[in-house]
Amino acid sequence: RAGGFYTAQVWPGLRLVSLNMNFCSQANFWLLINSTDPAGQLQWLMGVLADAERDGEKVHIIGHIPPAHCLRSWSWNYYRIVSRFESTIAAQFFGHTHLDEFELFYDEETLSRPVSIAFVAPSVTTYINLNPGYRVYEVAGSYPGSSHAVLDHETFILNLTEANAAPPGTPPRWQRLYSAREAYGLPTAFPADWDRLVRRLQDDEQLFQRFWFHMHKGHPPREPCGGPCKAALLCALRSGRAADPALCQPLRPTLPFPRIQELWQQRQLC
Repeated sequence: RAGGFYTAQVWPGLRLVSLNMNFCSQANFWLLINSTDPAGQLQWLMGVLADAERDGEKVHIIGHIPPAHCLRSWSWNYYRIVSRFESTIAAQFFGHTHLDEFELFYDEETLSRPVSIAFVAPSVTTYINLNPGYRVYEVAGSYPGSSHAVLDHETFILNLTEANAAPPGTPPRWQRLYSAREAYGLPTAFPADWDRLVRRLQDDEQLFQRFWFHMHKGHPPREPCGGPCKAALLCALRSGRAADPALCQPLRPTLPFPRIQELWQQRQLC
C-alpha cells in the first residue's frame, strides 16, 4: 500500500523480499524530487534484513530493474546494503534487460572479494530480435541450516526460426538451451565462481562466444562482439552498481570509462 514493495516468508528459514524498482528507474522523472530513497524503500529493506539476520533467516530478493541500471545514488546505497548483509542475502533475481546476464557485487573495502550476485533472467518477449526464453533456478532446499543459495540454473528457449518454418498448427517446442554449471564448467554457482568466469572470459575466446550466444538466447546480433564490446560487457558483469569505473579496473584490456558507458547505452534494449 505504501509503495508496492513487500516481504513474505516462503518457508521456515527463507524470506522473500520484492522490491519496487520503479523507485530507482532512470526513466522515472519524479525521482528528481528524491532519488536517494523514495518511499523509504531502502530504509525498510534494511529493517527487514536486520530482522532476518537476528532470526537466522536467509533472504531472496526479487525485482525488475537490475541494480546497476538504476539511478546512481539509489544503486550505490543498495550496493552498500548488500555488502552489509552478505551472509543473509542468499540470492537476487532481476529481469528488465531482456538478455541473459548477471551483475556481481564485491566487498566495499577492496572491491575484490565477491559477496553476492544478481541474476538477470532472459525475457519471454521477443523484443528486440530475440527468441523467447525463460529460466529455471535450482536452489538449495528447505532443511535446517540450508544456505538457500542458487546451485545452478537452466535456460529454455523457443526457436522462432524453427517455429515459423513448421506447418501451421504445429505446437511450439520449447528446448533446453543450456545449464550454467555445465556450459561454463562451474564447480558451484556461488559469487566467487561467477567472478572467476568473468576472468576466464577475458582469455578464452571460445568460452566468451558461448556466453555471447547464450546471452542472446541463441540468436546473437549479426555484428560480432569485438574488443571494445567485450571489454564493456565484462565490465558490466562486474558492476552491481551504476557508474563505478573502479569495478572495471581489474579487467584487461581497459577502456576509458566514458567509452564503456557509451557502449552500454548502445546495447541496452530497455
